[in-house]
Order: sequence, then structure tokens, then C-alpha cells
Amino acid sequence: MGLNFVGDKTFRGQNFTKVRLPKAEYENCIFEGCDFSNSYLDNQNFLECEFIDCNLSNANIANTTFNEVLFSSCKMIGLKFETLNDFLIAFRFKDCTMNLSSFYQMELKNQRFEHCKLIQTDFVESDLTASVFDACDLQNARFEDSNLEKVDFRTSLNIGLNPNKNHIKKAKFSKDNVLGLLNDFDIIVE
Repeated sequence: MGLNFVGDKTFRGQNFTKVRLPKAEYENCIFEGCDFSNSYLDNQNFLECEFIDCNLSNANIANTTFNEVLFSSCKMIGLKFETLNDFLIAFRFKDCTMNLSSFYQMELKNQRFEHCKLIQTDFVESDLTASVFDACDLQNARFEDSNLEKVDFRTSLNIGLNPNKNHIKKAKFSKDNVLGLLNDFDIIVE
């Protein structure tokens, strides 16, 4: 039995913390100012949708599909993105707070994070080839055995990763943030 179809609909200011969003395939829908915190978004399909100023913190997103989805100004703390259905996965994040979230072992080639807070976010063993972290805060973000080839970190802050434990060929750093590559070596730079 397939999912119900919901297309071209706008959801504004709705609270889905007590009554869950009905399981469906949502196409070209807009969710604006909605609260999904600690709720269930599992086993849903979102195609060409936008989430604007929504709270998705600690939501269950297991087996959910996000295909061509834009998250803008959303609070997304503690999400486990690695539990998503990875078939046709494609999303973009702009002005989002994504602290304590996890992208463990995900393939995220050409991914864009714009003006996001990614404090203590887990990118361990992820493939971020040619991705862009534009003006992001990466304080205590975890990168280990990650493919960071051609990743653009030039405008981001608080980068701390060990080049011996990651693949960073042709990654781009600014002069100001390149010192974050030395954190694990316990050396003093004056």
C-alpha cells in the first residue's frame, strides 16, 4: 500500500508535536513556522519541499526521503540524518541551527551548508567531496576518516580537524581558519 499524495500545499504555524503529520508523499509543499520537535517524521517522502523557520529538533526521521528539499532558518538539533532513506537524497541548508546532529557515514557530495551552526555535529566517515561550508560555525564538529577532498571551508569558523585522519586533498581553507588543522598536534602557534 502506497503513501497518500499531498501536493502544492502550504502548512503555516502548525504544531505536530502532539498529533503527527499524516504519513504521505509530500510534493512541492511549504512548511512554515511549524513545530516538529520530538515528533515522528519517519517513513515520509518529501519531494521539492521547503521547511522555513521550523523546529525539527530531535524528530524521528528514520526511512524518510528528502529529495530536493530546502531547509531555511530551521532549528534541527540532534537529528540523525544517517537514518534517512538515502535513495535520491538531496537537500540544502541555509541559516539553520544543526548542533549535535549526525551525518555519520553519509554520502554528501556537493552538499551546501550556508550560514549554519554545526556545533558538535558528527561527520565521521562521511563523503563530503566538493561540498561547501559557507560561513558556518563548526565548533567541535567531528571529522574523522571523512572524505573532505575539494571541500570549501574558507568562510567558516572554528574548524578543527586532523589532516592525518581525513582525506583533505585540494580542500580550501582561509589563512585565518587553517590553524584548526593543527589542534590535534598540541602545538603552540604565536
